[in-house]
Amino acid sequence: MPTLDHEVRLQTAGAHTIAGIDEVGRGCWAGPVVAAAVVLHPDAFADPIALHGIDDSKRLSAVQREILVPRIHALALGVGIGSVPAFLIDALGIVRATHLAMELALLQLPLVPDTLLIDAVQLAGSARRQKALIGGDHLSYSIAAASIIAKTARDRRMAELDGDAPRYGFAQHKGYGTRAHEAALKRWGPCVEHRRSFRPLWNEEV
Repeated sequence: MPTLDHEVRLQTAGAHTIAGIDEVGRGCWAGPVVAAAVVLHPDAFADPIALHGIDDSKRLSAVQREILVPRIHALALGVGIGSVPAFLIDALGIVRATHLAMELALLQLPLVPDTLLIDAVQLAGSARRQKALIGGDHLSYSIAAASIIAKTARDRRMAELDGDAPRYGFAQHKGYGTRAHEAALKRWGPCVEHRRSFRPLWNEEV
């Protein structure tokens, strides 16, 4: 289960405002890559019991995530979301696009954090203190909260895209490479929301 141990260590080392950052959708065939940044309120550090239930988004159901979103907002000094669409993923590559989504999420915060606690990666060129934490979404409450915000935002966006292109089943598989998605690609070909640089699209296997 997540804790505040990593945040407290950073505070002991001089951090004042810590943003937990995570992304979702990196391996999908379609749709955006979405990142979120969450800065927890000092009250959450004083009463960590209030954070109980916040966990890695992959360990939670869609209903649980939706219930937790308003609680995360209530426990946070700021929440930011950044999204990079498929055509930019193709132009930049998924690594640069993911970093861009994270930077955009930080820009959406109502305050400027001095320290970043990021799931697995580091933002090259950032002047802020930062720590990459492998498996951070199930170790750190800040990152876990960001994972829930990012996952919920992306799922909502994929449901919207499903309304625009219902033949692909985006609301069900969220753009991931399922058999149903592959079958739809074979039947209909890609749409504008597909990442042409990703298998199985780039080599026309479908």
